[in-house]
Amino acid sequence: MSAPPVLELDEVEFGYVSGPAWARRRVPALHGVSLAAGRGETVGLVGESGSGKSTIGKLCLGLLRPQGGVVRFDGRPLDRRAQRGAFSVVLQHPQWSLNPRLTVGTSVAEPLAVAGRGTRAERRARVEALLDDVGLDPAFADRLPSELSGGQRQRASIARALITEPRFVLLDEAVSALDVSVQAQILNLLRRLQEEHGFAALFISHDLAATRYAADRIVVMRHGRIVDEGSADAFYAPSDHEYTRALQRASEI
Repeated sequence: MSAPPVLELDEVEFGYVSGPAWARRRVPALHGVSLAAGRGETVGLVGESGSGKSTIGKLCLGLLRPQGGVVRFDGRPLDRRAQRGAFSVVLQHPQWSLNPRLTVGTSVAEPLAVAGRGTRAERRARVEALLDDVGLDPAFADRLPSELSGGQRQRASIARALITEPRFVLLDEAVSALDVSVQAQILNLLRRLQEEHGFAALFISHDLAATRYAADRIVVMRHGRIVDEGSADAFYAPSDHEYTRALQRASEI
């Protein structure tokens, strides 16, 4: 019997409530969305602003609850508290993950400290080993984020995301704020780390070119619905779907 996906959305529905108190209305954001990511697999999620990508990301992290369907983690309904440390996120701007007033080492170790894992010395050793793994000198643990370049800060953010050895990592526009040359370095780093650690990943981006490079499979969203999907290799040729072709042109591919 095959193992269940690490992360699965099964016919998920979600909507936001808007309007004044006397005239509340529900605005649908997702319509029966189903997708899954297995161990060692990266699923790319692309679409324009308002397509539902961010809502899916929040559902995957347990920050929102589906109003229909179910989000499963290792085959069970996702429980953010019970499964703490089993999933993490790398955000677009590393300063959102790294406290500017704390050293890099303290920020990277914070998820372990919150979970009460290890002694201070053990956490320090884990931080230094992981900084080395993401291509940073372990001495960077004693620096402030402002002393690092943008690419170095994102590497530190990736180390923070992996410190608890998660089974699922959400990569939310993780390279879009970086220079093109640095983007390639970070994408290659993520691919290597996934091979080493085996985590499942959801790569959310508006950039189809970066997504095509990072992902094994790609899901295209529009107006809260999946309109196209397939292997990443399939997206190297013009798509049969008009909206996907528009995204390809926008990404100059």
